[in-house]
Amino acid sequence: MARASVREQIVVAGMKTLLQQGFNGCGVQDITSAAGVPKGSFYNHFESKEALGVEVVERYWRSSNSRLSLLRDSSIAPLERLRRCFTSQVEALIEWNYERGCLLGNLAAEMSDHSQLIRERVAVAFAEWSRELEKVIQQAQAAGEISASMAPAALAVFLINAWEGAVLRSRVDRSRAALDAFMSITFDKVLT
Repeated sequence: MARASVREQIVVAGMKTLLQQGFNGCGVQDITSAAGVPKGSFYNHFESKEALGVEVVERYWRSSNSRLSLLRDSSIAPLERLRRCFTSQVEALIEWNYERGCLLGNLAAEMSDHSQLIRERVAVAFAEWSRELEKVIQQAQAAGEISASMAPAALAVFLINAWEGAVLRSRVDRSRAALDAFMSITFDKVLT
């Protein structure tokens, strides 16, 4: 079995460490220790911790994007795709015991005022996520599952904003209450 490259080990360990400790809560030594590689090898692959942060955001978004592939499954009704997508994310947060949250939201809160590179990459990921949700909302409106009284783009942005707030609150409260409120308000009131 092939061993992962040092760069790959650093990226994987970086994602885990950033999710657990936050960007400012960890150092390069924490990341390389988690990766099981010498600290000096970090700089053979990354110019800075910020550069790793950008790579981690990209990787996280790609992995999330594969989970969001459910949104593109046209064999499932559009509104049900939205519900299943968010339900799977709720289940992941519960599995993580509300300790990790969403890396995009975490870095948006922590780094937006400190790293233009990370802020820009997080903004791109949020915009791409919005477009994915917007497509499904348009399909649900066309199918009569969701009222057409609101623009799909506005609803998509609202869902992400409300979701990220619920995720943050679930971390603070160590409870699923905010996630359950998001689901019930979203699917019983907003998307009707």
